[in-house]
Amino acid sequence: MAERALWTLQELVAATGGHVEGNTSASMNGVSIDSRSIAPGDIFVAIKGDTHDGHDFVPKALSAGAGIAIVSNATDEMKAAGALLVVKDDPLRGLEAMGRAARNWNKGKSIAVTGSVGKTSTKEMLRVAFAASGATHASASSFNNHWGVPLTLARLPRDTAYGIFEIGMNHAGEITPLVGMVQPHVAIITTIAASHLGHFKSLDDIAEAKSEILSGVVPGGAAVINRDSPYFDFLKDRAKINGIVHVIGFGRHEKADVRLTQLALHPTCSCISADVMGEPVTFKLGVPGEHMALNSLSVLASIKLAGADLARAALALSQAQPAKGRGGQELLQIERGDVLLLDESYNANPESMAAALNLLAVASGARKGRRIAVLGDMLELGAFSADLHKGLAPALEAARIDKLYAAGPMMQHLWDAVPEKRRAAYASTSMELVDKLSADLQAGDSLVVKGSLGSKMGPLVAALRQRFPEKMKET
Repeated sequence: MAERALWTLQELVAATGGHVEGNTSASMNGVSIDSRSIAPGDIFVAIKGDTHDGHDFVPKALSAGAGIAIVSNATDEMKAAGALLVVKDDPLRGLEAMGRAARNWNKGKSIAVTGSVGKTSTKEMLRVAFAASGATHASASSFNNHWGVPLTLARLPRDTAYGIFEIGMNHAGEITPLVGMVQPHVAIITTIAASHLGHFKSLDDIAEAKSEILSGVVPGGAAVINRDSPYFDFLKDRAKINGIVHVIGFGRHEKADVRLTQLALHPTCSCISADVMGEPVTFKLGVPGEHMALNSLSVLASIKLAGADLARAALALSQAQPAKGRGGQELLQIERGDVLLLDESYNANPESMAAALNLLAVASGARKGRRIAVLGDMLELGAFSADLHKGLAPALEAARIDKLYAAGPMMQHLWDAVPEKRRAAYASTSMELVDKLSADLQAGDSLVVKGSLGSKMGPLVAALRQRFPEKMKET
C-alpha cells in the first residue's frame, strides 16, 4: 500500500482558498520556503521577507523540482516554470492556513515550549524523549517565529503521535497567534530572563509576553513552569486565568512537582536523579551543563503529562545532543596537542552567557591548559545593555576564566570591568580577533565562543575550524 502524501492538491485548495494555474502530478511530501533546499514534489511557499521576496525565486524552485508554488500573483515567467496555487492575499497567510488545517487533522499530542533561555535545546530533548514512545515531529533548527511555526505545522504528518513546537518572540503579542495555531496539550516555560529586554520596559513585561503561550493550551491541558523562577507564582496565576488546572513546577525547589534530587556534572554529560510527580527516575543526559539538566526535568514532566513512556524517555535522553551553536564540543588539532572548543555562537543573553561560562568550567575538566572566553555583544538589550555586559564580570570570575577575548561596542563595558591580567584582546568585530586568538592558542586550552547571532561569532568559529581541523577521534 502506497504511503499517503503529506498534502493533496485538493487539500491545499481547501485549506488556503486559492486557485490553481497549471497542472501538477507531484506527490507533495514536503513544504519549503527556501528555493535552495527544494526536494522533488515540495510545495514552495513564496514568502516575502525583510530582505528577499520569495516570488523572485519561484521559477528556480519549480525548476528544482517543486510540485507547486504558492504565490499571491502569477507572472508569465512563473506560469511557464510550473504549477501555481494563487492565494488571495499573502502566501504567508496561505502557509498559516495550511498549518491550522494540518494541526486539526492530527490526533496526536502537541507540546509547545517557550522561554528566554533554553527553548531550542529543550525542544531537541523533547524530540529525543518522545521519539522513544512513538512517531514524533519537531521544529527544525530554531523555526519558532511567524513563519517557522506555521511551516512546522504544515509539515506535520497526520500519523504523528507527538508534535514538538518551539515558540519565540521579540515583542509582546507575537506568541498569542502562534500558540493559537499549535493548540498544545502541554506548554513549557523554561525561564524568564533579560532576552530582548530592549523591546520591553522590564522583566515583568517579558514574563507577561511569555505567558501568552498559556492562552493556547487545549481544555484539559497542562502548563510546565520553572519552579525556581521568581516568576513562577505570576505564571501560575496566568495559567489559571487561561483555565489551565494542571500546573506543574520543575527545578530544585522543595515544592517542585518534578524535583532534582541529585546531579553529577561531567564534561560531556550529566547524571541526574529526580522525583517526577512521585516517581523516582535516575538517568544520564547526553548534553552537559546544569541548565540543561534542569530543563530536562520539564521534558520528563511533559512525557508524564502526555501519557508517553517515562522509562523509555529517560533512557533515550542519553542520546540527546546539543543543537548547532549551542554547546557542541570538539577538539581542534594545534601544534603539539589540541584545544577544546565549545561552540555557543548561536545566540546570547546574560543568563545564557553565565551558563556557557559555567559549562566551560565543567567541560575543561582535568585539562591542564587555560580557560578562554571569546565573547561578542549581546544584542536587543536597549538601555540596559551597558550594565548587563559589565555585569558578566562576576560570572567570568566564578568560572575562573584566564583570558577574555571581547568583540563589539557593548563588550567594551565588560572588557573595562575585568582585571588587566585577564584581558587578551578586544576588537570592534569578531573576525578581527581571529589572528591573535589563533596565534595565542596553546595545547590543553579550553575556549567557549558565544554572542548574539548578529555579533557574528559563528564565522569566527568557522575560521578556527578552517585553521585547526577537528582532531580525529580514536576508535
